[in-house]
Amino acid sequence: METSTPPDGSGRAAAYDPIAEAYAAENATSLLNEYYNRPAIRDLLGDVAGKHVLDLGCGSGPTLVDLIRGGATAVGIDGSKALIDIARDRVGSATELYVADLAEPLPFDDSTFDDVVCSLTLHYLEDWHSPLTEIRRVLKPGGRLILSVEHPLVMWFTALQAGNTTNYFATRPRHVTDMAGQDADLTFWDRSLSTMFKTFSDTGFRVTHLDEPGPAPEALERFPEFFESRDDPRFLAFLFLVLVPVG
Repeated sequence: METSTPPDGSGRAAAYDPIAEAYAAENATSLLNEYYNRPAIRDLLGDVAGKHVLDLGCGSGPTLVDLIRGGATAVGIDGSKALIDIARDRVGSATELYVADLAEPLPFDDSTFDDVVCSLTLHYLEDWHSPLTEIRRVLKPGGRLILSVEHPLVMWFTALQAGNTTNYFATRPRHVTDMAGQDADLTFWDRSLSTMFKTFSDTGFRVTHLDEPGPAPEALERFPEFFESRDDPRFLAFLFLVLVPVG
């Protein structure tokens, strides 16, 4: 059964509504999303047959597609109604999809999901404590949080290259006015690696896996100019983690 809740007007992910089609189209072919983030998340998930999995910040639904193909019962949440509509077209009416503010309490009972995926989503939130606490609440005992986040060193160094002196150790906003070739009004929140790990610990999680993987093998054929001068196909972009609740 498909259900939805109205957005709360916070404007965070809803800012994607005007650019949803262009954003989804770019993600479907981009190196960072289709050939790097998506396969890395899929590898971390592993065998999902028979599992009940929440995709928190599902966007246009690529990971939902992977979960369903793998035999999972998938549920998706995103703050953008337009992206949820695109995801609905991809996964069909039998998949539960919700429009909701990810900073608010999740509309699920305790211990509902075997795994939660939160892929390139937390950077929209200044406060990570509330969403991580909610994720822990809805995970079953022994469940996992599969997480990808923007690499904090990359974010700091990119700002430095652009001539912006920033305090790496501060939790700081980063404003984005162009996305997928469209005018946008987005705010991301950057923070240090130590801040991330302290927040994981404070909210009752333990990191069991941390990786900076290479792209999918087909990326080297799809983007030959990017890789032609590299002896090692790996590059810094995102961090991939698996977290489990403590206790």
